[in-house]
Amino acid sequence: MSDPATIDFSLLVLRGIVGVVFLAHGYNHVWGGGKIAGTARWFDSLGMRPGLVHAWVASMTELGVGALLLAGLLIPLAAAGVVGVMVVALVTNHLRNGFFIFRPGEGYEYVLTLILVAVALGGLGAGSWSLDAALDIDFSGWTGLLVAVICGGGGAAVLLALCWRPARIPVTAP
Repeated sequence: MSDPATIDFSLLVLRGIVGVVFLAHGYNHVWGGGKIAGTARWFDSLGMRPGLVHAWVASMTELGVGALLLAGLLIPLAAAGVVGVMVVALVTNHLRNGFFIFRPGEGYEYVLTLILVAVALGGLGAGSWSLDAALDIDFSGWTGLLVAVICGGGGAAVLLALCWRPARIPVTAP
């Protein structure tokens, strides 16, 4: 069995990389490439209505959960944010493109990996090298895992049910 310091270091690495990835995505959606206006047009093209609102919500969620993961603060809630954003991305953009990311349109392997890593982090918690530990906040274990799955997945499901209106592809007779 691993010693506690190895587990804490491993959790720090895992939180750190996912946190950096989410900060980078949020930053890029707001200030990179097409900026928030381009992100809004992209969300509109995916059927998320209204695109501008969803561009801001997704971008702020990415920036917020990225910061929480890096700090090791409220990890099950941060994990729920990752799950929510990635489930929406999975359903609206990646699922129809197959598994592999290198396929045209980008498959879902990347977003699925982030979803499952976030669920695991929700269950494992932040570890001792975190603000959660410093503030004596611990709702990891099954509670944290369920927070990540139910809040993240449930939030995504509600958002999709209320706001996702993909373009209908006309069906032609053979």
